[in-house]
Amino acid sequence: MKKAIGKSIGGILAIIVLVGIGNSLVVTEENEYKLIREFGRVNRVVNQAGISFKIPFIQSADTLPKEILLYDLAASDVITMDKKTMLTDSYVLWKITDPLKFAQTLNSSLPNAERRIDTTVYNSIKNVISSLSQNDVISGRDGELSEAIMANIGNAMEQYGIQILSVETKRLDLPADNKEAVYERMISERDKIAATYTAEGQSEAKVIQNTTDREIAINISNAQAEAAAITAEGEAEYMRILAEAYSTPERAEFYAFTRALDAARASLTGSNNTLILPSDSPIASIFMGR
Repeated sequence: MKKAIGKSIGGILAIIVLVGIGNSLVVTEENEYKLIREFGRVNRVVNQAGISFKIPFIQSADTLPKEILLYDLAASDVITMDKKTMLTDSYVLWKITDPLKFAQTLNSSLPNAERRIDTTVYNSIKNVISSLSQNDVISGRDGELSEAIMANIGNAMEQYGIQILSVETKRLDLPADNKEAVYERMISERDKIAATYTAEGQSEAKVIQNTTDREIAINISNAQAEAAAITAEGEAEYMRILAEAYSTPERAEFYAFTRALDAARASLTGSNNTLILPSDSPIASIFMGR
């Protein structure tokens, strides 16, 4: 009987020991933090994967995620600088970087963290878009808007042990009730801008054309003046040669003789080879030796 009671007590003690050992083990995965609490307060943080220990029945372990988390903001209206309403729908990528601070400020609650993120990010989106015109907001969809929102948030979430990695816009659109009117106005504005650019281009082209025409006219005038000068020089040279030809009686007589021959040659054309000259003709006098 005593042996049976002893065995039962031994078995109970063994079970208590096993339960105690089980309650003292803390298994930490790669993608999580473990918060070891003692009477509700965080005693230490386990941030390395593996097995650690806690005091059974006195300490407890909470788990916080270490991986990147996603929070999807509800779609909401925002007002641009030019008082235009736009609909924005965004999501946030974030993670816990300081689990102790996260536990102290947000009571280790992910819903509490998401409410803080929602308020901070929405206010940042509202502040950034309210400082831009509607056209700037629409043209900033390729990353500029996200960068401006992240810059506006800054380090605001560090006090909660949180780091916001990115704010991405899923949808940034116009309200359905005035979308068509806004699109028509934007098209009209773009047409006006295009017309302005066209007019400026035509004006600049006209200036270039006028400048080119003026340069061409100047070049033609200079060429004509140069040609006239060359012609005058040629005529002067021609007159100088003539003067030199007539400088002595012998040269004058020879020149008159060659001119007479040229005239006679020009008269003897076709089948008529007879040249009839009056006796007092200058050509006859040359041929007659008078």
